[in-house]
Amino acid sequence: MNNNQKDRFQTVWKQLTRFFQSEKTHKNARVTYQVIWNLTLILIIVGILGFSFAGGVGAGYFAALVNDEPVRSKEDLKKDIYNYEETSEVYFADEVYLGKLKSDLEREEVSIDKVSKHLKNAVIATEDEYFYEHDGVVPKAILRAIYQEFSNATVQSGGSTLTQQLIKNQVLTNEVSFDRKAKEILLALRVEKFFEKEEILETYLNVSTLGRNSSGRNIAGVESAAEGIFGVEAKDLTLPQSAFIAGLPQSPFGYTPYTQQGKLKENQEPGINRMKTVLKRMYSNGYITKEEYDKARTYDITKDFIGKTEMPSEKYPWLTYEIEKRSIEILSVSLAKDDGYEEKDLENDDLKEQYVALADRKLRQNGYQIYTTVNKKIYDKMQEVTKNYPNYGYDKAGEPVEAGAILIENKTGKIISFVGGRDFKREQTNHATASLRSNGSTMKPLLVYGPGIELGKISPGSVSANVPISIPAGKMWRPGNYGGGSYTGVTTAREALKNSYNIPAALFYMKIINNRPASYLEKMGFSTLTEGDYSNPAMSLGAMTNGVTVEENVNAFGTFANSGDFIDAYMIDKIVSKDGEVIYEHKAKPVNVFSPQAAYLTLDMMRDVVNSGTAASVRNRLAFSSDWAGKTGTSQNYQDAWFVATNPNVSFGTWLGYDTPKSLQGTYNGLEYNKRNMYYWADLINAAYKVEPKLVDPDKRFEMPGGIVSRSFCGVSGLLPSSSCQKAGLVKSDLFIAKYAPSRADNSFIDGQYVSVGSKRYAALPQTPGEFTSGGFMLNPESFGDIGLKYVDDPGSVIPGSEKSGGVVGTKAKLNDNGKAPDPLSITISNEKITWGLHHEGDVVGYRVYKDGKKVASINAGENLVYKVGSGGSYYVTAVDIVGKESAPSQHVESGAKKTSSKEDSTKNKDDRGKDKIVNEVKKTDSKEENGPDKNTDKQPEKDIQPEKETETDKEKDPVQDKDQNKENTDKEIQGNDKDQGTVNDQEQETDKAEDEEE
Repeated sequence: MNNNQKDRFQTVWKQLTRFFQSEKTHKNARVTYQVIWNLTLILIIVGILGFSFAGGVGAGYFAALVNDEPVRSKEDLKKDIYNYEETSEVYFADEVYLGKLKSDLEREEVSIDKVSKHLKNAVIATEDEYFYEHDGVVPKAILRAIYQEFSNATVQSGGSTLTQQLIKNQVLTNEVSFDRKAKEILLALRVEKFFEKEEILETYLNVSTLGRNSSGRNIAGVESAAEGIFGVEAKDLTLPQSAFIAGLPQSPFGYTPYTQQGKLKENQEPGINRMKTVLKRMYSNGYITKEEYDKARTYDITKDFIGKTEMPSEKYPWLTYEIEKRSIEILSVSLAKDDGYEEKDLENDDLKEQYVALADRKLRQNGYQIYTTVNKKIYDKMQEVTKNYPNYGYDKAGEPVEAGAILIENKTGKIISFVGGRDFKREQTNHATASLRSNGSTMKPLLVYGPGIELGKISPGSVSANVPISIPAGKMWRPGNYGGGSYTGVTTAREALKNSYNIPAALFYMKIINNRPASYLEKMGFSTLTEGDYSNPAMSLGAMTNGVTVEENVNAFGTFANSGDFIDAYMIDKIVSKDGEVIYEHKAKPVNVFSPQAAYLTLDMMRDVVNSGTAASVRNRLAFSSDWAGKTGTSQNYQDAWFVATNPNVSFGTWLGYDTPKSLQGTYNGLEYNKRNMYYWADLINAAYKVEPKLVDPDKRFEMPGGIVSRSFCGVSGLLPSSSCQKAGLVKSDLFIAKYAPSRADNSFIDGQYVSVGSKRYAALPQTPGEFTSGGFMLNPESFGDIGLKYVDDPGSVIPGSEKSGGVVGTKAKLNDNGKAPDPLSITISNEKITWGLHHEGDVVGYRVYKDGKKVASINAGENLVYKVGSGGSYYVTAVDIVGKESAPSQHVESGAKKTSSKEDSTKNKDDRGKDKIVNEVKKTDSKEENGPDKNTDKQPEKDIQPEKETETDKEKDPVQDKDQNKENTDKEIQGNDKDQGTVNDQEQETDKAEDEEE
């Protein structure tokens, strides 16, 4: 500083000193100080008062906002924040995972210790960086949010902590209001007071909405996101995967990589950019290093996205829907009982509907674990067989042949597997558990033979007529056997079931119908019976009003395998809550239906069906040998084809038919409908055998219980054989329940002579010429009421005259003399043969042929009315009646052949006279030709139908009873049935030989 500057500074300083030291300056300063001080005090007071007023108003306003919010205890808050929906999971047998049931939101709970640390850090860094420091709210963030709200800022950063978000999602709503925000703050503070930080974070991770998974379903919770987006568990998520999931809550459906159809979006940039933002925040907050950040930021996350996956309801549609339906039924009963109701109360439709709806909601929200009885490997194999089976048949009217099948374990009732149909996308009906159809002849062991044996009215050796019958049932019901034929006169119950004869089944049923045998079906789980089903005779052949499911039909057959105890089939083994509590576990409740003896005898009869009867074709198709007992079935007009069989371990049955009932008849790939069904049955059970051979093919066989005896009986009455029955060669033997074994001797036969007229036979009279009679045993009609004779159209047709039956004559009508000699005949000669027609008078029993005035032949009226001329001469014929009166000669006819010597004629005539009948090569006359009326008698001969002639023994008889008819009448409907009665008939008669020929 120079001298001039120093002088100027000193001068200024002196002036200032004089100013502050002057009295005037001091006075002015005191005034100014007082003014400033007073003003400052006023401002401070006003500020304090204003702040106090504002705070009071704010506090009052806050209190008003939360005035209606109850003070929640810890338990109340815990119940609310942990009350989130969780999808129920389903398991095959042996706890093999199936998947999650369909719900609006898929969620799977996970504990905090099973979540990747990267994911926890990513969520905190992104959603609440002060999470471990605050007490539920961050004032600075709240003030910022309020400022942004009042200033209407374009950027709204929000002020919610994880705790507040949890309250908003679980306790309050998403409403945007100060009211809701105030309650959110209050409840967040209380949550932080009651719960640990890890508990709060765990709940948040489980409730967050996170877009869609690879099936297109909405998901919530990090476990569902990890599995549904990347196919891994939450604990195994990598850093980039964790960052991607942590970024989803801001815009779940904007950032999710999947569409609603489960396909990957074409543009993944929004989600990837959000992932990079999360990674940056993790780096800024010190959760990852610079190296980890750089590596994760450049990682191609799209390669971790799993492709579209099928939901269980897509891969296993019939199974998942069946599990849902049964689970809802179980839960509805459980919920009703919890509310004090009993199961029978749910018969009220309104109440049932209420609890079914509640059960449905809980099933989709409460995270149950549902364990089933279905074997995954067997189920998969059966679906594969069904998909590839080539022999269903032709499509008709745009409909394919549908299929249903079910496999049930006998001793437990477990449903091991089933087939619901061929294509769920085309037809959703479960043909195994829901479709009601007539069960045809599979009804016979359940409703006729089983109950009949139990009641002591039927045994395997019981005898029934097997000829055309008429049963009064409102109007006359005329059941027929398959193809309108297969009449054997009489047959045993064993033979009738083996060959699926309908007429004996109907007659046996009439013996027990007053005992209401349909009640046995009720005990065996038939759930659709009507009152009319109890009295309808056609029920014996499967003509139910509503029909039966494959499950119920097959389940009932297991009753025989269980020694007469019915064990209801089930699919849901147990249901466990997400807390591990078993809220339902199946317990079998056996129902006694049959005695062990009745069950075994029915089984033993059904063994014959498989071994040599209508199901014989199955044997050569099986990959294993087992003690099978079963029954085939065909409904009216061939609309349903069934085969159900049981062995000591399992019962298995199949059904084929159209959804809109149509005939299955006709060959397809060279197979008739019944074989197509039985081959399908065999393919399915073979597939199950390959998976579980010990289950499907047990070592043991059905064991005969005590109380069963073997007895001989007469094959036409079922009684103890008499000497006449033995002479006739009709003695048989079979098994009986000891207390119901035959104890009365047979009296069905009368020794005597008979005559034949056309196709009918009548008892000879004492005056009847012996040349026209035959010796044999005649039916005693008084002893045949027990075989259904009162329903038989022609009692004389009950016993066929054949070698097999020992020439037994079935007749109860006598031929009466009309009181005069027969009228002369008219004869013709052609090609060296003399022929004439059956005499118009009903009492003619034979004819005599004369040559040159000498008798050369006697021909019964039941034989071929033809005589072959042996040499030249003049011939005529006379008619002889029942009492021996002979008609005048017919006209004479001349033979053109050269005459033999008188000696030769004499010898010839002598030989001819010594014969009882002449055997010719011409076919018999029409069996339907009737005798003319006898005007001089009050009683006319009863109408007879000539039964089919049997040429084999019981053991050798070919069970293909209508093979030729079947081939010739492929598209014919069942003949001889009353269409209104729902009559059912079976074809299905096969032998090994027939199988070889057809295959």
